[in-house]
Amino acid sequence: MAKPDDALTAFNNGFTCSSAVFSAFADDLGLTGDLAKKISCGFGAGVSRTGNICGAVSGAILAIGLKYGKAEAGDSAANEKTRALVRQFIDEFIEKNGSINCTGLLGYDLSEQNEYDKARAENLFATKCPEYVKDAAAILERLL
Repeated sequence: MAKPDDALTAFNNGFTCSSAVFSAFADDLGLTGDLAKKISCGFGAGVSRTGNICGAVSGAILAIGLKYGKAEAGDSAANEKTRALVRQFIDEFIEKNGSINCTGLLGYDLSEQNEYDKARAENLFATKCPEYVKDAAAILERLL
């Protein structure tokens, strides 16, 4: 099964968008799926329903950092590679979806309970979010 399908399956099974994307790459990055889901859980719904950066994007950024991020002082090459890949990911995601923020993607400020409720009533988490999860995983799969 391809990574976008793995991510979508996790999302459809009730995991946050961030957990779905990050955990789809867990085995390749030396983590268990359960640990990846726990690490990334708080990033879902625009960083815990604040409407900020989309959790699917956050999950992808976590994966890029885990694979290429700086772990040793002075390793500026790792820092630059990570930042370049994150920028490329963001550029591609924005090109496809118009934004990386939940508020921009869904049209509702998820930090406001009444707007969150409206987004839920319009079924956006079941209609739009799965596409963002698949898009994030597909872009990430190409970059890793």
